Amino acid sequence: MAAVHAADAWGATGHRATGEIAERMLTKKAKRAIEKLLDGESLAIASTYGDDIKSDERYRSYSPWHYVNFPFGSTYDESEKSEKGDLVQGIKKCLEVLKSEATTKSDRQFHLKLLIHFIGDLHQPLHVGIQEDRGGNRRQVRWFDDGTNLHRVWDSHMIDFYDMSYTELADNAAKLSKAQVEQLQAGSITDWVMESRALCMDVYEHTEPGQKLSFDYMYRYFGSVREQLQKGGVRLAFLLNEIYG
Repeated sequence: MAAVHAADAWGATGHRATGEIAERMLTKKAKRAIEKLLDGESLAIASTYGDDIKSDERYRSYSPWHYVNFPFGSTYDESEKSEKGDLVQGIKKCLEVLKSEATTKSDRQFHLKLLIHFIGDLHQPLHVGIQEDRGGNRRQVRWFDDGTNLHRVWDSHMIDFYDMSYTELADNAAKLSKAQVEQLQAGSITDWVMESRALCMDVYEHTEPGQKLSFDYMYRYFGSVREQLQKGGVRLAFLLNEIYG
């Protein structure tokens, strides 16, 4: 029941912000292990790898791992699963490879880069979307005076309009208490999926096809964008610290 999405989640700036937030929360042990595995590359730089390889035919089979579609009013657990995989299955496969002692360095490196990217994807609400419009790619809207689609508004238009670099977004993320961090890190991958689905449903409730989106839309939703970027970083750090810390 999955459908290929044409757009990338968050765009480079959003993915890198999530990676940067995560890196700042790594334990010293985890940071050393990851730096060694990635040959010194940061989580921010590695975060776009999942999109960078999309044009390479060798990696075409990984495309369905970037998203998950299921009908509104249902849950991931009760929905029909794609035989080609989905975002949840992709994340679980990455974790499985990274936790295995039987895998090669190149295999672990590849799946770590994918995991960094997919955790970002999970927190872009249109990547937990519906098949009918390919996660908002077929819902045409206007961003100020330019034609676009709903998916791309959430991928990049709002972030680009805010005009902050990924490091500035990370620097200005909300200050969280230990209790707040632990609350964000609680639950399962599917719990996090359903949280993003709730935001996705809110987006559809407040965005009509053909609607002109501008300052009022930024006012309504950019706080949610920043919150999702931070949640992704907090949760990515949690998963990596579990494996390497």
